[in-house]
Amino acid sequence: MEGKPEKTLTGNVILLSVVSFFNDLSSEMIMPILPMFLQSLGATGQIVGLVGGLRGSVSSILKVVCGYWSDKTGKRKAFVYAGYVTSTVFKLLLGFSRIWPSAVAFSALERVGKGLRTAARDAIIADSMATQRGKGFGIHRGIETVGAILGAVMAFLLFWFFRLDFKAIIFIAAVLGFASLVPLRFVKEASSRPQDITLQMGIKTLSRPLKAFVLISSVFALGNFGYMFFVLRTQQFFTGKLSVAVPVLLYVLFNIFYSALAVPFGIISDKIGREKVIIFGYLAFSVTCFGFAVFDSLPAFIGLFALYGVMFAAVDGNQRAFVADLAQQQFKATALGAYHTVTGLLALPAGLIAGFLWDTVAPMATFIYGGSLGLISVLLFALFARQFGLRRFPSNPSS
Repeated sequence: MEGKPEKTLTGNVILLSVVSFFNDLSSEMIMPILPMFLQSLGATGQIVGLVGGLRGSVSSILKVVCGYWSDKTGKRKAFVYAGYVTSTVFKLLLGFSRIWPSAVAFSALERVGKGLRTAARDAIIADSMATQRGKGFGIHRGIETVGAILGAVMAFLLFWFFRLDFKAIIFIAAVLGFASLVPLRFVKEASSRPQDITLQMGIKTLSRPLKAFVLISSVFALGNFGYMFFVLRTQQFFTGKLSVAVPVLLYVLFNIFYSALAVPFGIISDKIGREKVIIFGYLAFSVTCFGFAVFDSLPAFIGLFALYGVMFAAVDGNQRAFVADLAQQQFKATALGAYHTVTGLLALPAGLIAGFLWDTVAPMATFIYGGSLGLISVLLFALFARQFGLRRFPSNPSS
């Protein structure tokens, strides 16, 4: 995308944000009810943890490979298209599940689409706003999360007022997912030459600071077991329809904070450095986990779900932007794919460990585990920042 004014390229960020908006509108109608849907089919805490882990790991197995092929072929948009189509199809199949093993399989396979599209899509965003990547990723994550908010609200309305069951909500969500394909056709893919690279070459050329950050973010990923245990913890303290309605509404609150703060945190990271914002996010996650281990009241849950949203706003987009900062230009999608793959693969043991602690020890142990890993990640960041010179990097470090 060299040679084009960046202002003309921000249209790509907006279009991809709209695509993600519709995809998340669909996905987030399912996400807040998914752990409860699994339990209604007979799944235990360990199965819920398995699903959370598989959803992260399945997509991540593909991210580095698809990122590499995107760099090698010079193509981005084809991978993005394939990813959104695949996700929508498996959402539809999830609605047909009558036993938890099929729900586990379809829920995991839905994330194949995420593995196909993520690295290529993030590379388009990074190239489109080369001097303001934090802002670019913040815009994308912010608009995407507005879709998430509306999706969760729709799930609540369909359950509470229209009295639809979980399966009906999932079917409606899947149909809405096809809308995400419409704005994608207008994304402008720059002509880029295929790269004469191998996957091994791309990974080997990752800088030492980038490798250090992937290690740090991997430790955090091992403790970041996902939202489903926060939902299940909240559900334990309510009965009847409130046991579904309250967790869904708190999930909406989480997404509101995430959406509102994603762009501000991205802009802040452009000014003061990504690492400071990411460290703040890691600390926020630790406080959230320890809070769920100690408190059991509705006011506490409201505050903790809000803080969980703050954490996501600080960490999610800025980790991607930091990887893009540290990567060489010709290996940007490969680097993003490697980051997503390594951290995503750890979602499986993270979910399994959290589920094991939930079932065999106590829910409190799950949250103490997550909070502790968050603190360790902060300590590692401090250690590697000194050893490898992690600092604020220029917006276009390809040289």
